[in-house]
Amino acid sequence: MGCLRILLRPVLLPCAAALLVACGSAPRTGSPGTVPSVTSTRPTLSAQQASDLAIHALGLVGTPYRYGGNTPEGGFDCSGLINYVYRSRAGVAPPRTVSQLSAFGGAIDAGELRTGDLVLFGRGTPWHAGIYVGQGRFVHAPSTGGTVRLDRLDSTYWARQATQYRRP
Repeated sequence: MGCLRILLRPVLLPCAAALLVACGSAPRTGSPGTVPSVTSTRPTLSAQQASDLAIHALGLVGTPYRYGGNTPEGGFDCSGLINYVYRSRAGVAPPRTVSQLSAFGGAIDAGELRTGDLVLFGRGTPWHAGIYVGQGRFVHAPSTGGTVRLDRLDSTYWARQATQYRRP
């Protein structure tokens, strides 16, 4: 774990710093303390919000995995991570399960992918999801015993999976 953090630090810090300088923090929507729910109208995220989502997700790398988890203190599963990041940084409450995330926002092509978009894996009903953070990478909470991590879409394992992309 310590080695992974040392190896990722040169990659994450420059990316996070560049995003912070370029974008600042995203404006919140709605009244303080309220989180709008997703209904028939899809939320539209600004480029600032999308970048803020990615920065926040990168900051959670190393958080323990926990099935059903949805807080940094308690750990995350993949949909809990997405729900936490979107609620805290964009004021949007995505669905809580991966299968429900497949109808969240709008479908996009791989060529349209930008920071903050969702990446879902699996043919038919998806079984895993993460947040795209740019440069072919995504943040996700992969499995029991693991931690939230940064992976490449073109890695040997993930490139073989059926993939869907969604933009909230």
